[in-house]
Amino acid sequence: MTKYPHMNRLLSIALLMICTLKLSAQSKISIIPLPAKLEVRKGSLTLDKNVYISYPSANLKDLAMFAQSSIEETAGIKPELRTGMWMQRKAKTISLNIDSKVTSKEGYVLEVTANGVAIKAGTENGLFYGIQTLLQLVPVNGAKKLPCVYIEDEPRFSWRGMLMDNCRHMFSVDYIKKFIDQLAKHKLNKFHWHLTEDQGWRIEIKKYPKLQEIAAYRNGTQIGPNRKKDVDSIKYGGYYTQEQIKEVVAYATSRFVEVIPEIEMPGHSVAAITAYPYLACGDVSFENGKPFEVRKVWGVSKDLYCAGNDTVFTFLEDVLNEVMPLFPSQYIHIGGDEAPHDAWHTCPKCQARIKKEGLKDEAALQSWFIQRMEKFINSKGKKIIGWEEIMQGGLADNATVHSWLGVESGLKAAKSGHDVIMSPYSHLYIDGYQADPKIEPMAIGYWVPIDSVYAFEPVHPALNETEAKHILGAQGNLWTEFIGTEDYFEYMVYPRIAALAEIDWTPKALKNFEDFKGRLSTQYQRYDKQGIQFRIPVAISQTVVNPDSSVKVTLNDPTKASTIRYTTDGSDVNEQSSVYKQPVVLKKGQVIRYALFFNNKRKSSTDYFPKPVKQAK
Repeated sequence: MTKYPHMNRLLSIALLMICTLKLSAQSKISIIPLPAKLEVRKGSLTLDKNVYISYPSANLKDLAMFAQSSIEETAGIKPELRTGMWMQRKAKTISLNIDSKVTSKEGYVLEVTANGVAIKAGTENGLFYGIQTLLQLVPVNGAKKLPCVYIEDEPRFSWRGMLMDNCRHMFSVDYIKKFIDQLAKHKLNKFHWHLTEDQGWRIEIKKYPKLQEIAAYRNGTQIGPNRKKDVDSIKYGGYYTQEQIKEVVAYATSRFVEVIPEIEMPGHSVAAITAYPYLACGDVSFENGKPFEVRKVWGVSKDLYCAGNDTVFTFLEDVLNEVMPLFPSQYIHIGGDEAPHDAWHTCPKCQARIKKEGLKDEAALQSWFIQRMEKFINSKGKKIIGWEEIMQGGLADNATVHSWLGVESGLKAAKSGHDVIMSPYSHLYIDGYQADPKIEPMAIGYWVPIDSVYAFEPVHPALNETEAKHILGAQGNLWTEFIGTEDYFEYMVYPRIAALAEIDWTPKALKNFEDFKGRLSTQYQRYDKQGIQFRIPVAISQTVVNPDSSVKVTLNDPTKASTIRYTTDGSDVNEQSSVYKQPVVLKKGQVIRYALFFNNKRKSSTDYFPKPVKQAK
């Protein structure tokens, strides 16, 4: 990253830091993701009216203004801006400077002394991340003193992403901008925008108005686990205009976030097929023999784009010709997942295509489909990303593989020389439950607590050094089947996004979950000040069984900012319940219910002890 001698020995310093950095110092410096190198020094910088922001040239004015507004929002002071080599007696300067010695595109060097702050980077991108780190040095308790530190930092991976599914449930442009702000605060740089699905088409395509009129709306939504019983009859939908798309992309660019659109094919296409039924293998749904309708329920549909119909490719190319100019990204995500081949197997056109192209089977037909679309997308100067199923039947030459069912497909792709994004559902599908489903809101069935997120390692030991370079990074995915509100979206994302950020940014040698949990207590306060409805963790319980069969229960507050309240009489926990002050002794048959009240306001889920024990059959 840099010609500074310390960074040239980054790994050895990182390992040394684990052993030598005092815990007390680290607890005061709660930066997420943890920087590659952090030195805590004596002294502090007081933020007051004598603090100015200095930038050397006009091309850095936007960054300086961003720093100014962010410091005002975080610390309550608005430093004046000064350009050029400006100095004033008693002034304390926050200086932003491009320095060619910092060679990492996203790296930076930050130094805080009693006299000011110096942020250096080789690019504006690096300066932006230096500013984000500076903001995390501002105490959450309202104090105006920054600790004196020296930081050299750069990301471990180039792909640090999050997926937002706006097909199952939509969110406003303003809310998407708020989410992008949080991506930037966590130093994530890829926004994977899922825009087409069985349950709704969300991007305006002017050549095909029925995508807006028909495909964008469904006549009901699955609201519970049962696909037959738990479906309402409320019309739901909408779409983003191309002007709104441009607005989101421009905003993301200002936050150094790349937006990658996903246009699903050949599966997850029922909404488009409902608008234009000629895109399917038959005139009615293969699944039920009825007319097509935008899907109300979740899961996988057997209705796909017809691979034997040339008009399908005309449609998709027309769509992409409108989509691609909206997104500066070099990538288009084309999905490719969960496409059962049943309809293709019985479709005369698809079978004719298999025969004409000399293909082995329907899996090879899907590969042919993807490769045909890849050639078109490549001809427009873009590359494709696809979920790991695009490997079935043969992988397109220049495709990036998005590994989600596990890591095996990612390993296979990397070994064959293809770039890979790691998103195994077991660790990085953050729409899963965060704790016992009995105490959590409705979610998809799998369980992905924050420690599972943090534990994920993108580079498998089976990869050699050359193969490992094909692992671009990790991405968290938030599918919104049961996530229909902004508050619930935030409940699912935060704080798991913080664990994802540390996977993608922090050197592997520095990752330590216990230390991370300590820094989370400060991060909760930041989220609260930023108006984020994060998930408040449940209290941590420890139990001791006494000789008389009574049980002593000890509760701990992982947020360091909550009041624990509890009941033992069977009632739910509320603001009037007893405040936990010391271990509680339970008599035989007695149950304790407990919850955290963060800053004496928001309540966590209510947990309980003892849990019922399943009897063996």
